[in-house]
Amino acid sequence: MKTAATSAAILLFASCAANAESGLASYYRGIGRNGEMTCAHRHRAFGTMLTVSYRGRSIRCRVNDRGPFIRGRIIDVSTTAARALGILQHGVAHVVIQ
Repeated sequence: MKTAATSAAILLFASCAANAESGLASYYRGIGRNGEMTCAHRHRAFGTMLTVSYRGRSIRCRVNDRGPFIRGRIIDVSTTAARALGILQHGVAHVVIQ
């Protein structure tokens, strides 16, 4: 028999997993105010804070634009965010977004 806490934990995990995405990320030359890490996403609300992960590195960035508009890409991150993730030299990398 499940307890209320177990049921709540399962629902929380399911809702977090439902919001996770993985796919290709690229970067743009934009720089957030005061070096803030920002990103462009097609559907997430402006101001939403996303966690973007790549090869063991994770950053938090704020959605402030729409895009990317290139088929197959799920997010564009600012130059500051790309540098922090270690994708600046690659240009395009496979990431996980939560």
